[in-house]
Amino acid sequence: MPHPTDPVAETPAGAVRGIRDASGERYLALPYAAAPTGAARFAPPVPHPRWPGVRDATRPAPTAPQPVRDFGPLDMSPYFGPGWVPADAYLTVDVHTPAADGGRRPVMVFVHGGGFVAGSSRAALYDGGAFVRDGVVLVTVAYRLGIPGFLDLPDAAANRGLLDVLAALGWVRDSVAAFGGDPGNVTLFGQSAGATLVGALLATPAARGLFRRAIVQSGNGAGAFTPEQARRVTVAVAAALGVEPGAEAFAPVPDERFLAVLPALAGLDLATATAGDPLAGLSPFAPVLPVQPVDALAEGPAADVDLLIGTTTEEGRLYVVPQGALESTTEAELTAVAARTHADPAAVLAGLRAARPEATPGELRAAVLGQALFSEGTARMARAHARISGGRTHLYSFGYRSPGLGGRLGAAHTVELPFVFDVADEPWLHGEAGLLGSGPAPVGLAARTHGAWVAFARTGDPGWAPFDPLHPAPHPLAG
Repeated sequence: MPHPTDPVAETPAGAVRGIRDASGERYLALPYAAAPTGAARFAPPVPHPRWPGVRDATRPAPTAPQPVRDFGPLDMSPYFGPGWVPADAYLTVDVHTPAADGGRRPVMVFVHGGGFVAGSSRAALYDGGAFVRDGVVLVTVAYRLGIPGFLDLPDAAANRGLLDVLAALGWVRDSVAAFGGDPGNVTLFGQSAGATLVGALLATPAARGLFRRAIVQSGNGAGAFTPEQARRVTVAVAAALGVEPGAEAFAPVPDERFLAVLPALAGLDLATATAGDPLAGLSPFAPVLPVQPVDALAEGPAADVDLLIGTTTEEGRLYVVPQGALESTTEAELTAVAARTHADPAAVLAGLRAARPEATPGELRAAVLGQALFSEGTARMARAHARISGGRTHLYSFGYRSPGLGGRLGAAHTVELPFVFDVADEPWLHGEAGLLGSGPAPVGLAARTHGAWVAFARTGDPGWAPFDPLHPAPHPLAG
């Protein structure tokens, strides 16, 4: 039952009742678009209709249809969240604010990762308490995933998951003032797949004016599929479903069937005469664009947006260590991974071996994946943004080595997130299977990392000098 002290905010679509506790006010499952059902799963998002009375915003939303992601001995549930919680109305945002008042606080809008097939704004890692404590309004976004979100169909809107995030930004522009936020000071940030979507929006004309700053955490400015690559995925999905490759034929197919055919896409060869697989076979879905975002920044709002961008120092270990491949990788497997991800695999391996002569094939495999998936595209994006923005680019490198999985996990993909959200001391991140391993997190690293993100959202300055292409060393963040 509603409590008399529950906060109520008046939005353009109607009033909403949230929760007030020691961490501020939370408003959950706020719809920024109508539920994507049936054929609408393959259409652009449309505004949610206005509601009468006061809408309950005290319970979490359902989540996008998604498969279970298994990282073996590593507990990644704080990252992926509860998995698929079925119901149609999942195109929602959660808002965590100090107060739904007339304040004009910085707004940070977070886009989760998960390989474009999984993840949720409900994940424990994305708790907004520390941002609220520091006077920031945090908005977390859910979007379409997998086949409904990113499969390219000839008679459907392209990049529907990306369009969802764009629609959520429009909702923020129109509604965040009702929650004490400043619509003129919005920082869009994301990690992994979410960061790649942020990079794509930097090159999207329709995103102009919707955000003032952007943070790209372990994304890839060159991570889009070409139309030819997308066609291969579409043909494979249609064949697995036994239907024609079009939105009309896909419309009656239930989400359970879409999830059931995903294993049939494993190992799909996406290398073409002009492009390697930017996701190294880890996901069959990505934004589909004729030009990579890094090469099209002038088309979007990038020149007018402050950018904070970076990676962890050992990104690829997440895709090697939990799977046992750090120890088991052979030279032949290493060569195959390099060939799948780089146009000149011999040169890439020669460079890595020269820099790390003692590295094992498994360690080199992790390095190859880290380069291909994240660091090369990040470096290109930093240079491209610096050219057009006049010194508004800041580059970082997160080097804290997690002692997880017997000390082998290291500064892997996702390890920076507990420090960005200042939840690194939470017990569910520690222990034998925890992302941060046994023992305490390093003192002060969360305060420095989270503090840099908040400072950037306030002013565009995280606390270190802008990126200089002539001296491109990133600012180190480590324990």
